[in-house]
Amino acid sequence: IKINKNNNNLKKTHIIFNENLYSLLKNRKLKKFLRYSFIQKIFFVHNRLFILKELNELKNSENWLFFEKLLIEDNVGDPVRYFLYPRSSGNKINHVYHLSCLEKNLNIKLQNIKNVFEFGGGYGCMARIFSQISEQIKYKIYDTNLVNCLQYYYLKQNDLDVGFDNNKFELVNDLRDFNFNKNLENSLFIANWSLSEVPLSLREKVSKSIENFDYIMISFQKNFEDIDNLEYFEDLKEKL
Repeated sequence: IKINKNNNNLKKTHIIFNENLYSLLKNRKLKKFLRYSFIQKIFFVHNRLFILKELNELKNSENWLFFEKLLIEDNVGDPVRYFLYPRSSGNKINHVYHLSCLEKNLNIKLQNIKNVFEFGGGYGCMARIFSQISEQIKYKIYDTNLVNCLQYYYLKQNDLDVGFDNNKFELVNDLRDFNFNKNLENSLFIANWSLSEVPLSLREKVSKSIENFDYIMISFQKNFEDIDNLEYFEDLKEKL
């Protein structure tokens, strides 16, 4: 795998993150990568009390037995376990909770989703969850080359068919690799915080194709550096 430190289309926050990740990958210190503070700051929700509220909502849902299986945390990367539910981590609980909201609000079954495109996939946690939801899933993640390498390590260590060329879990880092096929069946677009943390020029290129998906899940913070995200995503919602 070629490690390419390309800072194009990145804001200052992620340029600094790239420098740290490059050093981690170059020195092959990945066994406990989820214990590094710079990784946790960007990719990992820690032992926060709001996670307990999310966990309780999952427990009280009619699909708890299904969600309970998805919450079981892996050992890859040595993730910090949630102190009130050690079988899982705060990060995995948060991801599964988001999926429960998607299922409830759009009135769909997660098991019926067959094609997922995730814009900015973190270390691969959401992709890992979908591998447990459906064996038929086709999953593509767009990210920087460095983060793709981290995702490759995490998903490969979890024995998944992951790679950079038409694998079941495919990793891409070039806009030319975007494949928004309008005929994809039961397709989902995911951008958890990621789309709200890139320059407007890159968002424009991505947002034109979002409408091709059957379902869309985007989460964001109100502001990021110098961008008013609330205004941006209200406008995007109107356009879609």
